[in-house]
Amino acid sequence: MTGTRLGDAADARLADAVRTVSTVRGRGLRRSVLVGAALVVCVVAVFALSLSVGDMVMPLGKVVDTLLGGGDGGSQFVVLELRLPRALLAILVGAGFGLSGAVFQSLLRNPLAAPDIIGISAGASAVAVTAALLFQVSGLALSASALIGSLASGAAIYLLAWRQGVAGQRLVLIGIGVGTGLTSVVWYVMARSDTTDAQEAFRWLTGSLNGRSWNQLWPLLIALAVLLPATALAARTLGPLQLGDDTAAGLGARVEPGRLALLGCAVALAGVATAAAGPVGFVAFVSAPIARRLVPGRGAALVHSALTGALLVLVADFAAQHMLPSVQLPVGVVTSIIGAPYLLLLLARANRVGAGG
Repeated sequence: MTGTRLGDAADARLADAVRTVSTVRGRGLRRSVLVGAALVVCVVAVFALSLSVGDMVMPLGKVVDTLLGGGDGGSQFVVLELRLPRALLAILVGAGFGLSGAVFQSLLRNPLAAPDIIGISAGASAVAVTAALLFQVSGLALSASALIGSLASGAAIYLLAWRQGVAGQRLVLIGIGVGTGLTSVVWYVMARSDTTDAQEAFRWLTGSLNGRSWNQLWPLLIALAVLLPATALAARTLGPLQLGDDTAAGLGARVEPGRLALLGCAVALAGVATAAAGPVGFVAFVSAPIARRLVPGRGAALVHSALTGALLVLVADFAAQHMLPSVQLPVGVVTSIIGAPYLLLLLARANRVGAGG
């Protein structure tokens, strides 16, 4: 009888534990869905505002009518040719950077692991600026050179960090070193170039959506149509890899192929976003931490990071267009205003806990 009572008590405790876990998971899932829906609503709201507000302010009803094929010639030109591709590009660029940063930071388990910190964006900048200033490359060829630069720098960092595997801390440190060297190449090429050309290159290096059109949107849309499903597929190994290589291997994950696939997707995402709008600073760096704070306990929060990045770039570009009268700032100026204090806060916090040296 005693044994039976003990067994019943153990079963009851187990059932309580299962119910508790189910409740917590259900609560986390509900919060995840609500936060995701709220981010989508915010993106749509700012998107609509971007199409409505400008030198020619349009009521939202007229914007919708124009999008559906109505409106006069002036409204069609302003909405369909000027504002719509720019707003869509802001969403796609932000989503690409946000997702790339989330993969890097989660995989390498380091808050500094973002493409604009560890040399990926610097690689894109070095090749693009060299191609533009020394070989007069422009248009889609310039975008392709930026993508090639990001992929080449990512491959170089990975190979330099390889020591029977890749440790996150080593990859970040090597990436920072490689990025510093590539940045020196950028400034050397600019110093030897014509002043007008150097000014144009500097504007691109800041990260800008000014003057962007459908020509930059379509290549990015096609690239993301390939990279987003590929990243989702590769992310199946992200959970085990976050637990450490030994644990991941014990769970049956293919550690190095899985890590390489995720890094390749993250580098390509940052590369195509940089090719479309230049190295927009700090979007990849801050999107994932913001998303993880919005949905704590949901792991890498890849979808939320992409939505956060899209919202961040949309808001920053709207501010860049309308913050100062008669002046359109590069969007990278606004994102840097947001991201630089966060970087300083992160470094100060690391120093307080003795991790900053």
